[in-house]
Amino acid sequence: MADGFPQRIVCLTEEPTEVLYALGEQQRIVGISGFTVRPPQARKEKPKVSAFTSAKIGEILRLEPDLAIGFSDIQADIARELIKAGVEVWISNHRSVDGILAYIRRLGAMVGATAAAEAYAQRAEQHLAAVRDAAASLPRRPKVYFEEWDEPIISGIRWVAELIGIAGGDDAFPELAREPLARQRIVADGDEVVRRAPDIILGSWCGKRFRPERVKARPGWSAIPAVQSGDLYEIKSPIILQPGPAALFDGLDELHRIIAQWARR
Repeated sequence: MADGFPQRIVCLTEEPTEVLYALGEQQRIVGISGFTVRPPQARKEKPKVSAFTSAKIGEILRLEPDLAIGFSDIQADIARELIKAGVEVWISNHRSVDGILAYIRRLGAMVGATAAAEAYAQRAEQHLAAVRDAAASLPRRPKVYFEEWDEPIISGIRWVAELIGIAGGDDAFPELAREPLARQRIVADGDEVVRRAPDIILGSWCGKRFRPERVKARPGWSAIPAVQSGDLYEIKSPIILQPGPAALFDGLDELHRIIAQWARR
C-alpha cells in the first residue's frame, strides 16, 4: 500500500468496479467479476476472476490482491476462502438507496478518493431529486409489480422498491421489499399478485431474459390490469439489480420512462 491505501483490488461484483472507474481509481483494480458490463472498458482491461456465487480463488491469489470487495451473504464462502488465505476482504451488505450512496462514499474513502466520491454521490443525489420532482408532476401513480425471478416468483429488493417510488410508482409488495434475502421475498401464491392488481409488471430475472408471454399465461393472471393493457416490460439486470451507481442513474431513468409513459396516457 504505497500511498497507505489498497493498490491491488479484486472486485467480486460489478458495483465496486463501476464506482472505482467513475472516481478515476481504476488502476487499483487487478481483477473483476465475469458479470461486469459497466463500464464496458473494464471487460477489456481487467481479468475476470469471479462469478457471483463462485470465484477462481487460485487466480485471485496469483494476482496478489491487498483487498477484495464483494457484496452480501451470498459471497460469504468466497470471502471465507480469501480470508483464510490472508486476503483482506470487505463485504458490503447494503439494500437501500441511502445504502448505495453511503457505499460510494465509503469506497471512495477506502482508496483515498474522498472528495471525488463525495462529488459523485452528490451527483447521484441530485439525479434522484430531479427524477422525484419530475414524477411529482405526473397525473397518476401506477401500482408496480417488480419480479426478480420467476421460479420461484421473487419480488423486488428494497432499493428497487424505493426507486419505483422515486420514479412515480408504488411497489405492489412493499412489505416483502424490506426483507433482505431473496428467499424471504418469494411470492408463494401467484394469486396474491392477481389480488394486488398491478398496473405495470416489470421483470428483471437476474440475467435471464424476461419472458412476458410466460407471465401472461400464468393461471388467473389475465385479470391483472398490466396484463390486460400489455404493460409488461423488461429492465436489464445490470442497471437495476446491482446495488451501485447503475441503479441510481440508468435504472431509475428506465423506471421513470415506463411509469411516465403509463401515467400520461
